[in-house]
Formats: sequence, structure tokens, C-alpha cells
Amino acid sequence: MQFLYPGFLWALAFLAIPVLIHLFYFRRFKRVYFTNVRFLREVQEETSARRRLRNLLVLAMRLLALSMLVLAFAQPFLSRKENLKQGPRAVSIYLDNSFSMQAESSDAALFELARQRAREIVNAYSNEDRFQILTNELSERQHLLLEKEEALNLIEELDYSPITRPLSQILDIQQSVIQKAKDLHAVLYLLSDFQRSITNFQPLQDSSLEVYLVPMQAVVQTNISIDSAWFENPIRALGQTYKLFTRLSNYGEEAQEDVRLGLTHEGETKPAGTLDIPAGKTITDTIKLTMLQSGWHQAELNVDDYPVQFDDRYYFAFPLSKELPVLNIYAEKPHPALRQAFEAMPQLRYEEKPLSRLDYSTFNTYKLIVLDEALRLSSGLIAELKQYLAQGGKLLIFPHPQADISSYRQLSAALSSAQLARWEEIEQGVTHINTEEFIFREVFENTDEALRLPVTQGRYQLNLPPSSSGEMLLSYRDGSAFLAKTEWGKGLVYTCAAPLDEQYSNLTRNAEIFVPMLFRMVLAGSKAPAIAHTIGKEEWLEVEQLPLQDQSEPVYKMAGPGGEFIPEQQITNSGLRIHLRNQIQKAGFYSLYLEKDKPLYVFAFNYDRRESDLQTFSPDDLQRQWPQMQVLDTYARADFSQYISEQEKGLSLWRWFLIAALLFLGLEGLILRFFKA
Repeated sequence: MQFLYPGFLWALAFLAIPVLIHLFYFRRFKRVYFTNVRFLREVQEETSARRRLRNLLVLAMRLLALSMLVLAFAQPFLSRKENLKQGPRAVSIYLDNSFSMQAESSDAALFELARQRAREIVNAYSNEDRFQILTNELSERQHLLLEKEEALNLIEELDYSPITRPLSQILDIQQSVIQKAKDLHAVLYLLSDFQRSITNFQPLQDSSLEVYLVPMQAVVQTNISIDSAWFENPIRALGQTYKLFTRLSNYGEEAQEDVRLGLTHEGETKPAGTLDIPAGKTITDTIKLTMLQSGWHQAELNVDDYPVQFDDRYYFAFPLSKELPVLNIYAEKPHPALRQAFEAMPQLRYEEKPLSRLDYSTFNTYKLIVLDEALRLSSGLIAELKQYLAQGGKLLIFPHPQADISSYRQLSAALSSAQLARWEEIEQGVTHINTEEFIFREVFENTDEALRLPVTQGRYQLNLPPSSSGEMLLSYRDGSAFLAKTEWGKGLVYTCAAPLDEQYSNLTRNAEIFVPMLFRMVLAGSKAPAIAHTIGKEEWLEVEQLPLQDQSEPVYKMAGPGGEFIPEQQITNSGLRIHLRNQIQKAGFYSLYLEKDKPLYVFAFNYDRRESDLQTFSPDDLQRQWPQMQVLDTYARADFSQYISEQEKGLSLWRWFLIAALLFLGLEGLILRFFKA
């Protein structure tokens, strides 16, 4: 047994006072008158013995009562620790406010239970102690040590946060703040559901550090999440129908049937279908979207799922141009078949320019550039095409039958594309279509013998570089390529082995091949621009092809559900780069603009889905895996403050000593009342 205030034990010296009173007060003689002196000896002997016993019992009760009272003021306790630290403490409390804490316990949401436990922990300590209240935001105030009242007020102000952090990072921050308070004894608490995706503690370097894990356990761990969405086509045209893929996960232990998936697009909300998701599985669903309006599209996928709802909405945004520009670069005259094919597509804007009058600065505005039988390629054009491809452009090459092979090989070397080899004037038919690649995927109902394929009278041998990621889209019977695709930077290069001239190829007369091939090349892309982003992800967002501004250094702003702010921004040759620095905390659509009523770009932001998987460590798992830390059972006591106090200070006994003092005083009264001398 130890004492919190051992100085009070000096008060035991006052026990001498009742002893002295006993010695002096009870020795006084009392005169008694008797009528018959023959009974005197008998009465004296009997009365003296009872009086001595009564007085000794009264003295013992008083001594015991005073002793118990002194010991109660010294606050005795039984320590649970071998080396109990005395003095003020620096108490760091991490309260997990991520969205997974929306799950329900038997009494309330885990976050509300954690907030209550945090208050009780603070109340378990004295006013001399100092407190750090830490959450996932890691705000400046959370790096300070506060007084007791300030800490309680800060706990009341806390709310959910979209930010998710590994617990190893949280523990490092707690230690770095606590270590600054050298005169205070450090105590660390972590209140969380301890999801397996974020619980990654490392062994403690300081074995004397007191770390308490306070797990919050949900009654039922179930959650459905919309994880992501993406289009099959990276570029979309007006009036067309496209496939939207979405991935959903069931993180519960029971299968979910008839899950209703909704879609809001172009101001209309409609059901997108019902799904059955097996327990612990992820499925992919397909939705068809028809593009009826140009401009920016803002859309939302949703499901109804309780109680964890932060991942029930998935926002995505994408632009839709009224016309997709295409440029045909020709040497002598443009091929009429190209003009007829492109102008027949109302979604495209077709332009023709000769090699001698090119404006290289406009290249990045075109979705596709066609080299229409150019006889020779200049080094300047090759350099500009290389830059155009690096930024995501697409190039289609139809070679001239008497082409300057060396200049074409310079282009293929610069772009790691298919290289022109020897010229052959022999009749050869195309026999195979790569229907797995985007250009011809789902274009034809079948590819039987009734489908007419191109036949060439003259062509170049095409050699795909072994290091490239190229593939053949159309090929001859001997396995050589008629049309090949390669990637360069963010762009694509399509190389045809034969000229367009009908003297050497009848490709232009095969409309069922030629027209969809051109249209799909405009829509294709090696890397699709992101239609959605994740809140809290540290990355630069690139905004390309913004209109030119009159200001030399324009200041772009963003606005959305989370308010208006100025992001960090860099203007580059390819466009604008912005960094958000955690300024977005609420999911939804955010517009980039110079003038508020004229948005230049629209971003969709969603909450991080790492919190969707609700698998957690049980208290036993935590204690077994990290034995250096102590796991506190949140349901161990009704009074959690007393539980914490006992963990820190041991089992307090002062109440029992005070009760004993009152008991001995009561016994003294009974002796005085009923014990007659």
C-alpha cells in the first residue's frame, strides 16, 4: 500500500491527545455515599473493573477513528504498476474522427462514444496536468498542450473528418509533442476502431512510455461502398451513348441483395439498376449514358446504406465538346475520302492545311492529326509532333508511295512507332481484325467472311519496335501489319502500311472499316483524363487547354460545397497545374474560374475509400500483437474516469478508511450509550 499524500501521516502524532485525556480525565475520583459500609468493598471492586474496560474500549475506538481519518487524508492506494510516477502529467489523447467511426455501437455511434471516453479520460486527471487533443486534421492547435478546461472545450468542437491517417503517424506526432514537455510524465491514449487498413504500429523505442489503446467496437460490421467509376472511352462526342463502369464493394459478412444503384445526370435522377453483392466481394456494373448536351457534365452515383454513409455517393465530372477538331496535313492536295468521311460526322470539326502553311502552336487543340501522304517530313514538324504526342495527342500516318524513308524513320525513331521498311507492289489482302482493341471493339456484330476487308496493291513493310507497347489492329495473312498502333508519352500513333490512294489500297471504299476506324481514333486515348479525384490525396492536378487570359499572371480560384479558396498554382507550357494542400474537406463538385459565373474547369472530389473496409483488430488481437501497449476495455466499468484513475494511480482506498473512521465513531457512541459502568 502506498500513499498519495504521505505528509498527512505526521498527523498520527495527535493520537497522543486521546491517550492523555484518558490518563488524566478517567483517574479523577468520585465520592459515593453508602448507607451500609459492609457492602463497600464488593461495590468498589465490581465498578472499577467495568469502568476500566469501558474506558479502554472508548479509547480504542477514538484512536482507531482518528487513525482511519488521518490515513484517509493521506489517500492510500494499491498500485497496479511497479514504478508509479508522481507529479503532473502530459496526457496526449488521439480521437479517431474518420468516417468509419460512423458505425454504431450498442449505445451510439463510435465517434460519440469515443468523444465521451475522451472527456472521461481528461476528467480522471487533475488541474495540474496538461493535455493534447489530437485528430486526423493535425491542426496547429492540436500540437499544443492545453489546460483541462481548454481540452474539454476542444473535445466538444470535434466533428468527422474525411482525412485518414495511419496510426503509426499519429503515434509519432504524439511522442514528438509530449517529448517537448520534459518536466511532465507522458501518457498517451489512442481512441479508435483500429481498422486493419490503418493500424500499423511499430515497436516502441522507449519501453517506459505509457501507451493505452482504447478500442471502439461496432455491433455489426456492414458497409456497401461505391469505390470508383470510369468510362470505356476517354473522349466522348455529342449525341453518342457510352458505357460507364462502376465498382461496388460489400464489406459486410452477409450478402446484400437488390441493392438499388441510382444515377443523377444532366439534372435527372433515375435508377441505374439493382445489384446482388456477395459478402466480402467487389462487383463491376455497366451503365449506358447518352450525351445530349455539350459543356461540363456533373454526375453522381448513389446507393442507400446505413449507418456508414460517406462512401454511398460517388461524384464525377467530365467535359463534352460540341465539336471535336481534326486536322489533315497534306503535301499536294488532301485526299477527298478523308474529307467525306470526317465531314459526315456531325460531332467532328474537320480542317485541312498544307505542309507549307502549318501553325504549330494550334496542334494541341486537335484531337487527331492526320499525315496525308506527306512526301517528306521536316525536322521542325517531327519535333512539334513529338511534343503534341507527349501531351496526349493522336497521330494517324498514311505514307506517300515515294516517301522520303529517312525522314519517316526519323519520326518513328522520335516516337518509338512502327517503322517503314521496304516498299512492295504486290496484291495482298487483310485477313485479321483486332476486335479486342478499342478501335474495332464492339463495332461489328460479327466478323464472318461477309465482312469486306481491305486489299492492297502496294505497301510498306511495317516493323514494330520490340521495346514499344505497340500492337496490330489490321494484319495480312502472313502476320505482317497493315495498321499498327504504338504509344508515345500520353498519346497514340497509328501507322498504315499503304497509302490512301486507291491505286495502292481500297481501304477508302470499305466504309464499314474506314469510317468507324477514323471516328474511334478521334475518341481513343492512351490515358483517360480523371473524371474524379480523392480528397486528401497529395497530388498536382493538371488542367490543359485553358483559354488564353489577358492577365500576365492570372489568379485562379476554386469554389464548391466546402467554400471558396485560392489553390497553389503553376502555369506551364501545357496548361495549369494546381495543388489543393488539403483545402477541400467536403465531397462534391468544385469549379475553377477567374470570374465566378464563368467556370473554366470542373473537378469532382470524393472521400477516401480506405475507411470503407470496416475490418478491425479486436482488443485481444491488439494486446497480442502490440504487448508493449496496454489495451483498455471501454466497457469494463460504468465510470470510465474511475477506471482510468485506477490505471494511473492504482486502487484508491481513502473511501474505505473514511468509512472505517465513521464506523469506529459509531461504535464509540454505542459503547457510551449501552455499556454501563
